[in-house]
Amino acid sequence: MTAELIVGPMSRYADATRASIWVETSEPCVVTVEAGDVRGRERTFTVHGHHYAIVDLDGLTGAVPYTVALDGERVWPPPDGGLPPSRVRPLSEPRRLLFGSCRTSVPHDARHVLTHGVDVLRAYGHRLMNAPDEEWPDTLLLLGDQVYADEPSARMLEFIRSRRDGEPQDEVADFEDYAELYRQAWTDPEIRWLFSTLPTAMIFDDHDVRDDWNTSAAWRETMADVPWWRGRIISALGAYYLYQHLGNLSPEERAADPLYARLRSGEGDQGAALDEHAAKADAEPTSVRWSYSRDVGRARLVVLDTRAARVLTPGARRMVDDKEWDWVTEQLTGDVDHLVVCSSLPVLLPTGIHHVESWNEAVADGAWGRRVARWAEVLRQQLDLEHWAAFRRSFEALARLLIDVATGARGTPPTTILLLSGDVHYSYLAKTRRHDIYQIVCSPIRNPLSRALRLANVVASFGLAGLAGGLLARLSRLPRPPLRWRITNGPWFQNAIATLDLDDGAATVRWHTAGPTDLTSVTEVAAVRLSPAASKARSRSVGR
Repeated sequence: MTAELIVGPMSRYADATRASIWVETSEPCVVTVEAGDVRGRERTFTVHGHHYAIVDLDGLTGAVPYTVALDGERVWPPPDGGLPPSRVRPLSEPRRLLFGSCRTSVPHDARHVLTHGVDVLRAYGHRLMNAPDEEWPDTLLLLGDQVYADEPSARMLEFIRSRRDGEPQDEVADFEDYAELYRQAWTDPEIRWLFSTLPTAMIFDDHDVRDDWNTSAAWRETMADVPWWRGRIISALGAYYLYQHLGNLSPEERAADPLYARLRSGEGDQGAALDEHAAKADAEPTSVRWSYSRDVGRARLVVLDTRAARVLTPGARRMVDDKEWDWVTEQLTGDVDHLVVCSSLPVLLPTGIHHVESWNEAVADGAWGRRVARWAEVLRQQLDLEHWAAFRRSFEALARLLIDVATGARGTPPTTILLLSGDVHYSYLAKTRRHDIYQIVCSPIRNPLSRALRLANVVASFGLAGLAGGLLARLSRLPRPPLRWRITNGPWFQNAIATLDLDDGAATVRWHTAGPTDLTSVTEVAAVRLSPAASKARSRSVGR
């Protein structure tokens, strides 16, 4: 049978002279990518009856259109045309990052625009189709909930129910479900074109697996008793490895990955090998590192796993385990112009809710007795009290590490220290009172809160929590956080995507939205020039 493209091509890893193109195909085949004088070729590997390849291009000198052929037959650009050429874009110095999180995959008709709003990523892609090169972002960062495995669309539910009668009927359960979920999320023509031409990096959050994934040890115990959960978590992490994680890695990192070598061995379907790896990753989080780091020019991008690497032991909770933390401390240093730290979960929440989450952790760990601890655990799960503040020891360690970077204790301070996050379904900017560390949140791309939940979030996060949070923290005798901060801009609750412009002296962040009447254009919500963190730190370090 003639091989066809199922998902992709997707532009993934890129550096100054190289680019990696990811594809899923309908049949085993040889994938050839040509970009000007540069050609790459790779045979697909097979996992659970699906076929994948990543083709590396080396020797690029600039952005250039490319083609994809399967067994010698050209399949991209599509023969029906209608979209601009896809280009490989080597990345030598990031000028502009495009980022956001939380994107549902539902149709773009009037009914779904009413319930889910406009897909701002799709609208931004339309904008780029006619944009000059100087307006293009260099990289797209997707910071979690790229797919919603626990809230499938009507089309996805139809697929699920067409292939099984057993449970779960309303959630993704196995690898075949996940493959279809990614296909539906990433093959809308405009999204497919955008992914084909813009280097993209990703990290998961809970909905890529299931809501509240790894909230607590009690949550894991509850899910372990669900008959279909083991198959679900294995499929979720296996699919994440193939569809998201592999493309985050450089060619050298992939070459050093034993699982990737096994998948490419050519020894038949390697579904069992992937499942074994995923099962071990869930049972032994230290066996795999999903976090990654990229140095691009004078900027460092550090993307943190804040889900799978958690330590959930009551009284000793950590956002990341000791092995992962050692890696984090190696990455968060000075001697770069811009340090950009990506965490799907915001590090700096509205201060009131921060204190509430830290209080809840203390009470769930027994600060007010066992009976109250059980109630606090229920509250933790029901209200999603699971951000960095709910892992207070990790928050404090990260805060002190960032202070050391900002004050020159870990090398020459960066011009800017920027925390990029999503998850909370509203966007805002926070700034520390000292050290000029910024938290930039952009969420959702397409999954807005209802009006009632927006009001509830404003009251809880910016009203009642602000009054009660500090009091609860003091009653629990919690130490003051090493950092003090405040929300300087926002919150904004509409669907949004953000751009971050980096230059020699500072950075500028802009939030963009779309619609509701025009589904293909974007408007600016806000723009903020971020003052450099390094200027004060450098002046303080003179004469040391």
